[in-house]
Amino acid sequence: MVLFLLGILVGVSVLSLALYRAGKREALLEEEKQQVTQSRELVVDFMHHMVEALGEGLGQEELRQRIVHAAILCSGALSAALFERDRQGQMRGVAVEGLFPPHRPLPPNAIEKLTTRAKFIEGVLRSESFPDDEGIVGAVVQTGRAQLVADAATDPRIIRHQDAALKVRSVIAVPLAFRGELFGVLAVANSADGTAFSQADFTLMQSLAEQAALALHNLRLLNYQIEKQQLDLDLSLASGIQQMLLPSELPQIDGLALDARYTPAQKVGGDLYDVLCLSPERLGVVVADVSGKGIPASLLMATCRTHLRQIAPRHSSPAAALCELNRAIGSNLAGGMYITLLYAVIDLRESTVTLARAGHELPLFLRQNAVSAAPTAEFVGSEGMALGMMPPEVFDAVIADHSEPFRAGETLILYTDGLTEAPNEDGKEFSGARLADVARTLHRRNAHDLADGLLEAVTRFTGGGPQRDDLTLLTIKRVS
Repeated sequence: MVLFLLGILVGVSVLSLALYRAGKREALLEEEKQQVTQSRELVVDFMHHMVEALGEGLGQEELRQRIVHAAILCSGALSAALFERDRQGQMRGVAVEGLFPPHRPLPPNAIEKLTTRAKFIEGVLRSESFPDDEGIVGAVVQTGRAQLVADAATDPRIIRHQDAALKVRSVIAVPLAFRGELFGVLAVANSADGTAFSQADFTLMQSLAEQAALALHNLRLLNYQIEKQQLDLDLSLASGIQQMLLPSELPQIDGLALDARYTPAQKVGGDLYDVLCLSPERLGVVVADVSGKGIPASLLMATCRTHLRQIAPRHSSPAAALCELNRAIGSNLAGGMYITLLYAVIDLRESTVTLARAGHELPLFLRQNAVSAAPTAEFVGSEGMALGMMPPEVFDAVIADHSEPFRAGETLILYTDGLTEAPNEDGKEFSGARLADVARTLHRRNAHDLADGLLEAVTRFTGGGPQRDDLTLLTIKRVS
């Protein structure tokens, strides 16, 4: 009987112990569940802070400060700092909240010189820089992995400051990285309850760092989109202004048919064409190409056109007009920039074309052979060099006029190298020879249709690939 009762007591004890252990495990599971739930809520709260910051349109500096503030709220740390790599490859504090301990020892007696300790610490963190392999922050940069220092007293990477308020008990430093790019390192120091940071705190900070890095990435992307939209707007305005500078309509001249085509490689370009009515029987035509593309080239093109319109009417000689133009714009050219230009004066009474060529592409004349009546395509040259390349005394000595007959049925074709140098898929250029061959076959067409045929030939040759350079084509046909 005694043994039976003893057995019952042992069974009850074992059962009680099992129930106790089960209850304890259940309590631990519930505690862990609560910690996970709390961590999830903190991460969501941190995400809310980041989304809210972007929604408010904060700049980069404000977002950095929002990150360290949110890190303190979510981690329960007394202080936090954000470090980024500067252009010299050094790490530098860019945002701080609380008395975050400086990375290096403070200079002696420096604290007394400042009004408040917090402002002093913030000033030190923002002014000091250190190699990206130094200290706990450097360890994060070099390894790309977060660092948990539960007991800072035993870690040689932690600076021991004399000021008791700057004593480091525990630190967490995490990388702010997104898609392989390191934006910086976020660090928190000393838990508000005085205990060491735990593994749960460490995991939480890693989750917060992922959201902070995503916010920084999104801010950069947002700023890029804003800058791109502003640039697109600027380019659209510049393109509109440039189109206003080009002739909106070509003049109607008895005995001549004119056609002009202009296609920039970008929204704005550096090509120029113009038609100047010098007298009822004299017409000036211009085609020019500014080195480079984009806004700088378009600005120089506008300057060139303005000067030439003022200068041309004063000279009967195209060469003399270009000499004055070279002197006028030479001082406005930045290093390495220049302008190739061809200026021709068509005299209907004399049935001539007098031209001066400042390093530009050779003009092409379409005529009929006087004997066989077969069409001919002839490039005509003259001496000259690009505007802005040489001082006036050199330019003036080289530039010269050249005159050609221009009779009924003949055509003058002016163009920029965007036409003759248009490449095909094999890298071969359309070339002047191909231009002459195509123009010869189209010689019976009017000016507009002839230009259409030339551009269609270029498109077929290039296979419709992207345009590499600005393209200008000016076609003048003598019809009577």
